[in-house]
Amino acid sequence: MSKNISKYVNKDVDKKASLDHSIKRTKIVATVGPACDNYDSMVELVNAGVNVFRLNFSHGSQEDKARIIGIIREINANLPFNVAILADLQGPKLRVGEIENNALEINAGDKLTFTNTKCIGTKKEIYVSYPNLHNDVVPGNIIMIDDGKLEVKVTKILPNNNVEVEVVMGGILSSKKGLNLPDTKISLPALTEKDLNDLDFIIGQNVEWIALSFVREVKDIIGLKNILKARNSKSKVIAKIEKPEAVTNIRDIIIESDGIMIARGDLGVELPIEKVPLIQKEIIRKCMHRAKPVIVATQMMESMIDRVKPNRSEITDVANAVLEGADALMLSGETATGNYPTLVIQTMSKIILEIEKTAYDYNREDILAPQPHSPSFLSDAICYSACKLAQDVKADALIGMTQSGYTGFMLSSYRPKSLLYIFSKERSLINQLSLSWGVRAIFYDEEESLDDIFHDQIGILRERGFLKNGDVVVNTGSTPVPLHLPTNVLKVTKIIE
Repeated sequence: MSKNISKYVNKDVDKKASLDHSIKRTKIVATVGPACDNYDSMVELVNAGVNVFRLNFSHGSQEDKARIIGIIREINANLPFNVAILADLQGPKLRVGEIENNALEINAGDKLTFTNTKCIGTKKEIYVSYPNLHNDVVPGNIIMIDDGKLEVKVTKILPNNNVEVEVVMGGILSSKKGLNLPDTKISLPALTEKDLNDLDFIIGQNVEWIALSFVREVKDIIGLKNILKARNSKSKVIAKIEKPEAVTNIRDIIIESDGIMIARGDLGVELPIEKVPLIQKEIIRKCMHRAKPVIVATQMMESMIDRVKPNRSEITDVANAVLEGADALMLSGETATGNYPTLVIQTMSKIILEIEKTAYDYNREDILAPQPHSPSFLSDAICYSACKLAQDVKADALIGMTQSGYTGFMLSSYRPKSLLYIFSKERSLINQLSLSWGVRAIFYDEEESLDDIFHDQIGILRERGFLKNGDVVVNTGSTPVPLHLPTNVLKVTKIIE
């Protein structure tokens, strides 16, 4: 055993828990809320299979978020896990204001007035948190309320900048429900004043991922990245796809982003719902092609908010997302406010494991092959060959090294059959890679000869219970070691010592 190994192996680590947590390739993102926002509950969720905790900045205070971040850091310090934090900015979310008695019944044919002057909503006037509504809409535009449960049509722009609408599809309108404008190009910036305030807090917390809501074009991502760069932040940016413009500009958005979230709730309101399944499939394909992590989100197991078993359709939805190759599946209300947060994670983990065990063949050679136009084509080809070689020799482990994260994301994008372990000297990457399909990331900062590094990596995995005598390992790395070049070396080892 190398002299270097001992400092990377905690003898008190629960090897079984660590090993079990690595078997599931498709990751789970869980939203933290009142149902699970304490240490014991969050440990239960991690043990059940959570890889990333999402903090939704549409709700709660920054003080509360700081407390939750502290809990996650404590879990990472005390347990054999690398759980990432995803800070989800609210973005230009449009909402109605407070409604009288929190319930206003509106019926088809009713005429309502939307105003940007704050008031308690009645059938006379309803406050909408969108000062430019009167400038952006025109008569005939449809406005959806409460995720499409209610629908109104713009009939008139009034002289006092109010907007008259007619109810098309009625029901009960409650306080603070969201608005979607599928026919309208809104003029609000991607980062609102609230987002900028939250972003200042988030940067100070050094979270791994930041999700930008309601992305419409590449400049939205560039604007956020420029702020992060100016603050020397290592946080990576996820673009949430929930607007028609984002779907139109998806290629460029994927290239500029570090990851993608398919936010099917708003997307299914902004676009005809029958288009969403193929959009999901196509975005996953494009993300795999570009080695960018992709999350499928919204209503995956929503029935389990108040039930102990999911609907059969939800089971199929989860299974299909796994089969399509998503890096991660996200739960929102199921864990944030639901009655059975741990049971939801356990159920989703079971579905993922069953699908990965019995139907594990993505058969996407055209997508996964290295692309000649890529600026890192030679490195990509090595990563691709490593995955093919690991499959051919039935390797028990595929090991990569990364300093920027690129090799980790690239090896993951090829969806190797062997268990995938990524070593890095950059501590910020260890948790970030928890979002990527199949990756188990491990901190390691030695820079001796490549042979010594490979030997150490195998030794660390043996000590942690991931490898044993007789196992076959495929290592990737780069030489000369001090230059930190893109991946350029491939080695096969059979453990016999």
